Amino acid sequence: MKLPPRYQYGDEPIEINAGRRTLKVTVGNTGDRAIQVGSDYHFFEVNSALEFDREATLGMHLNIAAGTSVRFEPGGTREVELCTYAGTGRLTGFSGLLNGSVKSHPARVEAVSRALERGFRSTGTQDKGGAKKSKKKGSN
Repeated sequence: MKLPPRYQYGDEPIEINAGRRTLKVTVGNTGDRAIQVGSDYHFFEVNSALEFDREATLGMHLNIAAGTSVRFEPGGTREVELCTYAGTGRLTGFSGLLNGSVKSHPARVEAVSRALERGFRSTGTQDKGGAKKSKKKGSN
């Protein structure tokens, strides 16, 4: 009897995204609906109601198996692991924040500026209202 085509894996665990830089990020859903993010979506450009250090995630996606996703419940917070994209680093589409190379400093600066202008929530270099945090003169 001929078996149908199938994938046959070895006994050892499969390592995904091997050799790529990873980053753990705490993400909060400030919206009133659940948000699901797919494995290959540019994390910097995910739903504007998700709040995390966006700038730190430029050029990264969820470090999970292709075709899977992570769900963020309304009002909830969870930690996720991201990894860098392979290839040339050119990203287009998504939310239209970065349409170019993640290796280009001007493209990165423009992407952060677009995120601020469009109200994407962030922590880190930006406050919860979407404005850049600034140090007062004479402060440490």
